[in-house]
Amino acid sequence: MTSAMMNLLGKQAKESAASLRMADTNKKNKALTLAAAHFRSDMADILAANAKDMQAADENNLEAALKDRLALDEGRVEAMAEGLEQIAALPDPVGAISDLVYRPSGIQVGHMRVPLGVIGIIYESRPNVTADAAALCLKSGNACILRGGSEAIHSNRAIAKCLRAAISEAGLDENVVQLIDTTDRAMVGALITASDYVDVIIPRGGPSLIKRIAAEAKVPVIKHLDGICHVYIDAVADREMAVNIALNAKTHRYGVCNAMETLLVHQDAVDCLPEIIKQLLDKGVEVRGCAKTQAVNEQVITATDEDWATEYLAPVLSIRVVDDVQQAITHIETYSSAHTETIVTSDYATGQMFLRCVDSASVMWNASTRFADGFEYGLGAEIGISTDRLHVRGPVGLEGLTTQKWIVLGHGEIRS
Repeated sequence: MTSAMMNLLGKQAKESAASLRMADTNKKNKALTLAAAHFRSDMADILAANAKDMQAADENNLEAALKDRLALDEGRVEAMAEGLEQIAALPDPVGAISDLVYRPSGIQVGHMRVPLGVIGIIYESRPNVTADAAALCLKSGNACILRGGSEAIHSNRAIAKCLRAAISEAGLDENVVQLIDTTDRAMVGALITASDYVDVIIPRGGPSLIKRIAAEAKVPVIKHLDGICHVYIDAVADREMAVNIALNAKTHRYGVCNAMETLLVHQDAVDCLPEIIKQLLDKGVEVRGCAKTQAVNEQVITATDEDWATEYLAPVLSIRVVDDVQQAITHIETYSSAHTETIVTSDYATGQMFLRCVDSASVMWNASTRFADGFEYGLGAEIGISTDRLHVRGPVGLEGLTTQKWIVLGHGEIRS
């Protein structure tokens, strides 16, 4: 049954992806704006469906944090609708031609941006991902097969119903968005091995889910596992700037992948640590550190090797004093998850070296790691973060859901 269901979904997705390539931007935008209208007009149905999920969450003693991500109210549904309208307002990357050059033969050679094809998206808890993921895939010309968490099945069905109705009303094939309408976990395995139908898998969830998908998938995966992000304060950093960046990177939000988890401080910049540690402790952050950090404040707990390799996603921070920028880079190479790193320095050469040598998806100079975000990068929205090298790195927006093909424009030239 699982195989038959996947074959049906896959065939429908392939066919709809081919038809979507023929759709112009206006038709895609119309589908998105109609979907936003459906979210508003059908809000009662969406909230009623979510209430069923919330009741099941209570009965199954779901963690408070998961229930918070699962819960919908009028404000969150309105935010979903506004998100679709924002995506509709973004430039359409599909069909854009770049790098056209004339060759000696007379032909022009360049690139055209095209959709990836069929994208499988596997995610947990958050029903809004159903709307966001479908909208981003639709605008970028891709069909999508969505597999949300079982805890959100009723909410996801209601949201997908609105999306598919709007897509059909816009004159497109409603199968460009398909929801796996079962909680059978075997469908995850079927989706990530459906290489005949699916071109890319994007997982959104905890490390265990992503590790499983990366290990078992027979389809390319766009992913990141952890967000072990670093801020390095250099010897010649502006002290006020360093304090502000370090505090923002850690305490702006704790449970996000672009929050700082380790602070590295040059041995000649330890004079900024008393203020940083004091403010962290005042905010309820548990501070762990090396011996030199502990010498600054007796409330600092001893950091272990495990701490350097941990994504806390909580009010906990590790601090290490380093000899120089090279030792900071070596620490990052050893422990980073290649998500986001920042240097705070007033020295141009040191800043440039850090940008060039640190091998992470986002590398910053005098800015908080919290800016590693699709909206902040001007993408309008993102479907996730990638720490892979192929085919996209960092926040993945509309352009990241496309690829390029070569195009040749001729005037009757033949090769001699």
